[in-house]
Amino acid sequence: MQLGMVGLGRMGANMTRRLMRGGHQLVVSDLSPEAVKQLAGEGAMASSSLDDLMIKLQAPRAVWIMVPAGGPTEKTVQALLSSMQAGDTIIDGGNSYFKDDVRRAQMCKEKSVHYVDVGTSGGVWGLERGYCMMIGGPKEAVGRLDPIFKTLAPGRGNIARTPGREKMGGTAEEGYIHCGPSGSGHFVKMVHNGIEYGMMQAYAEGFDIFKNATSKELPEEIRYDLNLADIAEVWRRGSVVSSWLLDLTAIALAENPSLSEYSGFVQDSGEGRWTIQAAIEEAVPAEVLSAALYTRFRSRQEHTFAEKILSAMRQKFGGHVEPKQAKTA
Repeated sequence: MQLGMVGLGRMGANMTRRLMRGGHQLVVSDLSPEAVKQLAGEGAMASSSLDDLMIKLQAPRAVWIMVPAGGPTEKTVQALLSSMQAGDTIIDGGNSYFKDDVRRAQMCKEKSVHYVDVGTSGGVWGLERGYCMMIGGPKEAVGRLDPIFKTLAPGRGNIARTPGREKMGGTAEEGYIHCGPSGSGHFVKMVHNGIEYGMMQAYAEGFDIFKNATSKELPEEIRYDLNLADIAEVWRRGSVVSSWLLDLTAIALAENPSLSEYSGFVQDSGEGRWTIQAAIEEAVPAEVLSAALYTRFRSRQEHTFAEKILSAMRQKFGGHVEPKQAKTA
């Protein structure tokens, strides 16, 4: 199947490679001529602009966008839509806000153009592992793109089948699903990322407890100098908390147990915030996900004014004095 790919960053480039390995024809576009040249050298058809890309695609045309959410995606959708005809399809595979998808889908519908939103998980490992996809959009358009999704997805692999799943059918076991109408794919991916924040925070706090088990504040008989890399490794084997995130943690700790190359400054990409907003709109308690998001905010500051207020109140009501900061050499 022929597909246009706009955005050749780490994920867009590797998705292009995986699709070409699967026998699909890719026409590629990127703001970087070097990125286009690289993929053209690997078998893709180069394009010099979005207009050129559209000319090189055969009707009905399908274009997958892998650019940053927000302004860049909006600008790309608008530009593509201006050149599209009835029956063409725009696929947003980035991390757009689901409410933007609903608006864009309506905009596309006015020109009889399909809009498909694809929440894509797999990161830089997707080329070999495949990509888990959560898809929203018209059934007709999603069905026509099934060969693309099937190639990008991980497939069943060696994961044991869920008991009773053989009676259900569908594509979930292959690693992709059609969640529902426009916006639903990115809505499911948004909550997926919110859960990811919570899982990562749980691991981070657990290993921080291990790291500080040697604290001089503890009685000597319960101070433990633990091997964090070994703990991460043993948990990968038969433990109920094993996961791919733990696999990655084990890799990092094996490389450098002190993680001295990291500052602890943790960004958030937006989906965590949107997940909390959705929880508020639905009146759903989301304490763990909220705390995980706020911890990321906290990681970017030394000490907040709020903490100064807390310290001041503790001193005033109980005479608690802040500990002196240790002098650095």
